[in-house]
Amino acid sequence: MAKRGVRLLVLLTLYLGARNVASGQELVVDSLARKLTRYQQAALNEKLFLHLDRPLYLGGETMWFKLYAVDGTSCKPLARSTVAYVEVLNRENKPVLQGKIPLKQATGHGSFVLPSALASGVYTVRAYTSWMQNFGPEYFFHSTITVINPTAASGGAASPDSAAYEAQLFPEGGNLVQGLSSKVAFKVTNKAGTGVGATGKLLDQRGTVVASFQTLRFGMGSFTFTPELGATYTAMLTLINKQTIRRKLPVAYERGYVMHLEESGPATLTVAVSATGAQNETVFLLGHSRQQVAVAAKAPLVNGRATFTVDKKQLLDGISHFTLFTAEQKPVCERLYFQQPKTKLSIDARPDKNQYATREQVSVALGTSTAGQNLGANVSMAVYRLDSLATAPTTDINSYLWLASELKGSIEHPEYYFTAEPDATAAADNLMLTQGWSRFRWEQVLASALVSFPNAPELNGPLVRGRLTQAGTNQPRKDIITFLSSPSRLIGLQNAVSNADGLVQFELGNLYGSRDIMVQTNPQQDTTCHIEIFNPFSQQFVARSGATFTPIPSFKVDYAKRHFQNQVQNAFVDKARARYLAPLTDSTAFYGKADETYLLDKYTRFKVLEEVMREYVPGVLVRIRKDGFHFLVVDRVNKLIFDDNPMILLDGVPVFNVNKMMAMDPLKIQKLEVMASRYFHGRAVYNGLVSYTTYKGDLAGFKLDPRVLVQEYEGLQGQREFYAPRYDTPQAKASRLPDLRNLLYWNPTIITSTAPTKLDFYTVDQAGRYLVVLQGLASTGLAGSTSFTFEVKSAL
Repeated sequence: MAKRGVRLLVLLTLYLGARNVASGQELVVDSLARKLTRYQQAALNEKLFLHLDRPLYLGGETMWFKLYAVDGTSCKPLARSTVAYVEVLNRENKPVLQGKIPLKQATGHGSFVLPSALASGVYTVRAYTSWMQNFGPEYFFHSTITVINPTAASGGAASPDSAAYEAQLFPEGGNLVQGLSSKVAFKVTNKAGTGVGATGKLLDQRGTVVASFQTLRFGMGSFTFTPELGATYTAMLTLINKQTIRRKLPVAYERGYVMHLEESGPATLTVAVSATGAQNETVFLLGHSRQQVAVAAKAPLVNGRATFTVDKKQLLDGISHFTLFTAEQKPVCERLYFQQPKTKLSIDARPDKNQYATREQVSVALGTSTAGQNLGANVSMAVYRLDSLATAPTTDINSYLWLASELKGSIEHPEYYFTAEPDATAAADNLMLTQGWSRFRWEQVLASALVSFPNAPELNGPLVRGRLTQAGTNQPRKDIITFLSSPSRLIGLQNAVSNADGLVQFELGNLYGSRDIMVQTNPQQDTTCHIEIFNPFSQQFVARSGATFTPIPSFKVDYAKRHFQNQVQNAFVDKARARYLAPLTDSTAFYGKADETYLLDKYTRFKVLEEVMREYVPGVLVRIRKDGFHFLVVDRVNKLIFDDNPMILLDGVPVFNVNKMMAMDPLKIQKLEVMASRYFHGRAVYNGLVSYTTYKGDLAGFKLDPRVLVQEYEGLQGQREFYAPRYDTPQAKASRLPDLRNLLYWNPTIITSTAPTKLDFYTVDQAGRYLVVLQGLASTGLAGSTSFTFEVKSAL
């Protein structure tokens, strides 16, 4: 009986131990999924798509664009950020144009007038929000445009050299391990980043051919081999021009893990894991689609092998990431998988005919639907002339949101991966193999504390950020109240308190156009701060592909013709129509309706401000002490007199020196307002408020304290209306003003519904073939695009 009891005790101990191990493994799975979900909620995935009106411009032409803001997980419109930053960068990643574009209800639109002296070349257009700057420039929207300027020298084309082609090798999962079979993807590109066809061989250190391979699509392909102990490998690739490139494979590890993903059926995926060593171990697989957890599973390594089966229905459309973890929650392998979206937004656009005369009306019937059901959408539309110069494809919103936006670098022809072509699935798998790890760092996801992000989302207009430091030591100053203002007849004032790092942040609201902003502290609290205002545009850039513009001699006549047309158009265009217009803004001061308001022109004017205050403003007592003048506001609420000076403003700018204010010529002041009670403004408290307004809101020559930081600030870009003449009367049709526009029509604010939408515009004086491009996004997250052409022929 004693032996039987011992055996039962041993079995019970083993059972409880197994249960504890299993319970611990489940806790690991839950912990990984929980931490990723927590991170996803904190690090909202925001994306921008920018629809450019065309791919090629001349210096002096206007570039028009439409912005779509979406939730990166669902691709639904995301009305969160209210400002988008759009830049045009040259080859050296130096901005030649920048703008802050207001976003309303997840869309925005704007324009840039390209400088007439802008050199010919290939330029990058990028767009992002303040929040997107937290996750690196690789995930900003990027597109390229070509600028032609016959009067300005181009950047020049690089001469052919041995570095004109690049080859890269990518082990599946990230690692090569000795003795474990591995799949390796490769990518061959030219200097412009375009894929190049090639064949290749994998050679070991003895020159023995281990594997042969060739590209499939866009310069990408893959092969499988097993690294041997102590061996080194070199890939030798032969390009279609017979040039040879040699690249060494990464050194294989002695110990480690290898991951392999393949489609095991129409509805399932298999993720196979191989590892060195024969010890028992449990590994964990976490799959997420755009940071949303889709798969969380565990499997034991048996003889160094483990297999996971994944139902595709668990995955969202688009790109999913599969990450392999050890029991210590250490990520060791990662693999991407692409699943074509099952539905998309269909845009049906048809012209009333295929051929038109010059200055004739074009009517386009537009409808949006999905799966045969009408569906309203937000749509933008561009119509431009096709010639020998404008041949580059435009970026497609559907392929960008579901594919290109999730990957680093430029993706060649992303729309191909959404087709039913026989090689599309295999080509997409090669593309996934050439991509690295997730867009976030796993150490941030798995950390016990949530990571903080330095760039806050701009929910109510642009944020101005800066830092306060001790002059001479560069040490941050904490708990200093800082004031920001911009001289104007519309009285606005912001304040912020510096944090432990000396950082301050101001919310400007709807501030449009170029203005001077003034930042200062109260000299009574601080006199030694150094104030720095940060550049709101990102200073991080991705490496450019090296694409250049090379003038083609046979197109010389086309360049000259297009340049002439542009000059004629600019000569006859109504310049007033090209102005930026700011929307109507609230004229109420930040403090609301004042307790006392004095329009000084209604009173006898004095030449000394002291007399004005004593004679006309009973709510403010003027006192003279040893250090000069003081204002004491009579508190109407408590029937008391404040002991300290109120907040004094001149055109919204704080003035802390009452003596300087009293020395100002009162004939320059048009209005005086008083708040006769204690006023709470953020964390600042004012013992009343006295606000002076000049006639022009420009300080009228008042000299500010030299410690005030005055800096030019570019606010939000105002709206410009795309103008196209209408030839709907005989007189308009017979006008002798030439109409040689290359861009016929641009409309970024089309809203479709369940009923068809009709759009009208007129052709110009140029015969030729014209391309119509439409991009659209529905509230459900479905995106789509379409295009068609029509002809314009001159009258005989």
